[in-house]
Amino acid sequence: MPGFKENRTIVIMGSTSGIGAAIACQFARPNTSILLHGKRNLAGLYKTALLARESGASVRCVLHDLTRPETLKSMVDMAFNWNGRVDTWINAAGADVLTGSNRALSFEEKLDLLWNTDVKPTILLSRFAAEHMSSLPNSVHGLPSIINIGWDQAEQGMEGDSGQYFCATKSAIMTFSRSLAKSVGPKVRVNTVAPGWIRSAWGTCASEEWDLRAKQESCLGRWGSPKDVAEACFFLASSHAEFINGQTLAVNGGWKHR
Repeated sequence: MPGFKENRTIVIMGSTSGIGAAIACQFARPNTSILLHGKRNLAGLYKTALLARESGASVRCVLHDLTRPETLKSMVDMAFNWNGRVDTWINAAGADVLTGSNRALSFEEKLDLLWNTDVKPTILLSRFAAEHMSSLPNSVHGLPSIINIGWDQAEQGMEGDSGQYFCATKSAIMTFSRSLAKSVGPKVRVNTVAPGWIRSAWGTCASEEWDLRAKQESCLGRWGSPKDVAEACFFLASSHAEFINGQTLAVNGGWKHR
């Protein structure tokens, strides 16, 4: 693949389904090592690993509860000890508060879950990974990079409870990422991908009203797919993006009503 050098080691947090699984499949290719992470969805982790191995990647899987901050540094140490380096670290883990049993949680409970699953682990894992990356010798693979997941509407706001807790948590990730980029450059690049309306677990069962809104708010008139997000992550990790740093890349087909 042009722009993507071989023998890279990639870590993808939250790769059991949805966007994280799509990212894993996008990066999977011969002579690439991928560490996949999940919390408790062993079946999903196994499925992603199988797909990645079918594409020729060397795969390692880890189950880890990211809501235990005292364990995160040891997990990062383990990831870097696997092959002696990590070239790209992607934080795609996130709590689903829109479907399943979490949908019934209160606003406060959802906010706590998002903060402890999405925000705090992203901040700590990014800092620990950047510390390791900053100490690595120069590589033919180019600058190591960290990619975090934000949201395209986070900084402008959206009505409703979901708008409030997603804007609060995702904008925290986006502003932290820009700050980290200023802190660890020029040795490490840090960028954020901000998906728009994506056909994730919630998107596949969205009501007719939400389906129409998603299509009307994109200049391309359609939902995005997890693969759309994965391809943006792949680009930011490639040599084609080596002068892109501290940026937020929206993946939404163009926001029509900004």
